[in-house]
Amino acid sequence: MNNTAVTKPQRLVDLYDGLLCDLDGVVYAGQGALPGAVESLNRAMAEGLRVGFVTNNASRRTEAVAEHLRGLGLSVGPEQVFGSAAAAARLARDDSEGWEGLGSPHAGELTAMVVGSDALREQVADAGFALIPVAEDAHPDYVIQGFDPGLGWADLAAAAYAIQRGARWVASNTDSTIPRAQGIAPGNGSLVAAVRRAVDCEPLVAGKPQPTLMHLAAQQLGCERPLMIGDRLDTDIAGGIAAGMDTVLVLTGIDSRDTARQADAAQRPTYVIDTLAGLFEAAESARA
Repeated sequence: MNNTAVTKPQRLVDLYDGLLCDLDGVVYAGQGALPGAVESLNRAMAEGLRVGFVTNNASRRTEAVAEHLRGLGLSVGPEQVFGSAAAAARLARDDSEGWEGLGSPHAGELTAMVVGSDALREQVADAGFALIPVAEDAHPDYVIQGFDPGLGWADLAAAAYAIQRGARWVASNTDSTIPRAQGIAPGNGSLVAAVRRAVDCEPLVAGKPQPTLMHLAAQQLGCERPLMIGDRLDTDIAGGIAAGMDTVLVLTGIDSRDTARQADAAQRPTYVIDTLAGLFEAAESARA
């Protein structure tokens, strides 16, 4: 008689205590949910996993993002949303703290010109900066740039002029594109690139692929072994790897199996799945 026990393959979700999810291209495209996303994430939370949403989108408040997710059917609150607006404000504040030791003349209240959304302005003001209007003759200490669909040439030009006058430049993120319901649209990285061509210097970058957002989310969620989930190799996957996390590329957004195969080690995911439903399949079958 054969008493050998049959070992059931471990599901991908069984290897982790939390999921950090990008939003555009992973949970939704435009306003609509992507196939399998809502059901899979609600199932993960029902099974006890901590789920956070880590987004480079700096144009919306965390409360608005959580409301959007609840409208799709997800049981989430704003404390589960981590955006690059807060990370950009923190990065600028941390950067300014080194000025005194460097003998900077900026001893008084720091000023910032925010080229981006109202949500980004709120975060920058909360970080202790005095906001000044976006104007071509502005002389701010910082230019902080984030995505907003209403930005135009005059806004980008004002940013370029201020940077050329000596303002420190912080970008919330450098995603070159954004998946929308209608197709792929230019993202904040494309707008940052336009300013970069004018000023011939690089900004400090707060969002993915820098690890700040992932570390912040994992800490606040209390995750010791989170899995980073994204649709982009250059931001989501690279950011998760930089943060020391396992990663999974989901094929509902920008990148594909072919681009994953061709990626170098800094952008190569641990797993590849077709949709978020793949989180509940055998881990080995999803290995990249």
